[in-house]
Amino acid sequence: MPSQNHFPLPAGTPIDIHCHRYRAGGGLQILSLDTHELLHSRNQNPIECIPDDCYFSLGIHPWFIDRQDMETACKTLDALQHHPQLLAFGECGLDKCIATPMVRQIQLFSRQLELAERIGKPVIIHCVRAHAELLQLKKSISPSQAWILHGFSGKPALAAQLIEHGCYLSFGKALLQSDARVQQTLVSVPIERLFLETDAADASIETIHAAAATIRSLDPADLCRQIHRNFLSVFLDD
Repeated sequence: MPSQNHFPLPAGTPIDIHCHRYRAGGGLQILSLDTHELLHSRNQNPIECIPDDCYFSLGIHPWFIDRQDMETACKTLDALQHHPQLLAFGECGLDKCIATPMVRQIQLFSRQLELAERIGKPVIIHCVRAHAELLQLKKSISPSQAWILHGFSGKPALAAQLIEHGCYLSFGKALLQSDARVQQTLVSVPIERLFLETDAADASIETIHAAAATIRSLDPADLCRQIHRNFLSVFLDD
């Protein structure tokens, strides 16, 4: 994995583990890229545009499976697996709300999980109404690398089930809404299994951190330090 000294990471730095656009001064960010973006970009290679103080994740999102040649996409993942700023694979995963057959989704997701295991990087996961299939895969693979479900907004019971099977949960813009269920779920998650993100929201990671701290009745600085520890443990554990 990348060294913890890749660039400075003060303990109070807000960490955004999943975003779709870089924000200058927005703390440490993991910019999410899809192989589709790399293969079809009309401008400069998106990876060449990533600032030096930013990491990225790379994957084949289930939404984009049918928009690209899968062998070329997988070769792209292979070619970039040792990039110094590549911190995770994903987002990738399973989605029952799209037309792509689940069998095909599982096939491509499994290939990325195998690569993540081989290289030793965590996986940022998109999962929509396919948690049973996801957990079945986890049982069959028994991965050594962390699985992080991004944009989580499910019920506490589902969160507990995922955590029981070793998953991490990342919360985002849903925390800014008056959604008692999401707030209840956030409170129920063990803090050492928690991450925060902006995803595609306009809100800053500082705003989401503040909302999470309020919901959990924590000092924002204490929450920030704990997520910093989670980040070092999952992403930069040499």
